[in-house]
Amino acid sequence: MAVTYAVGEQPPGRDPLAPGASPGAIRAALLPEDQAVFDAAYGAALDAVRESLELAVLFALLERWRRIAVLQADRDNFCRVVRRVAELRTGQPVPADEPLSVTRANAGL
Repeated sequence: MAVTYAVGEQPPGRDPLAPGASPGAIRAALLPEDQAVFDAAYGAALDAVRESLELAVLFALLERWRRIAVLQADRDNFCRVVRRVAELRTGQPVPADEPLSVTRANAGL
């Protein structure tokens, strides 16, 4: 798999979560409970890069998390999607008052 990443100045008005987004922009768009997971994965990827001197691992990780951040940036839509996925995976309706973290755990998300 070929992985590329954008560097340098970004044009004004560019979506901060467009391909090539900075790790800071990606982290800022994540739900708080996912920020810690991102931090750990990012740290592990940096360690792997130091050992291998191969950036593809880091770029792939950033792109994967960028896509998650894009989904989570619209919190209301993300919650609707998670609830729907949970219903499809479990075959059960999700209680209206169920916390998102519980719904995600029940659905394996």
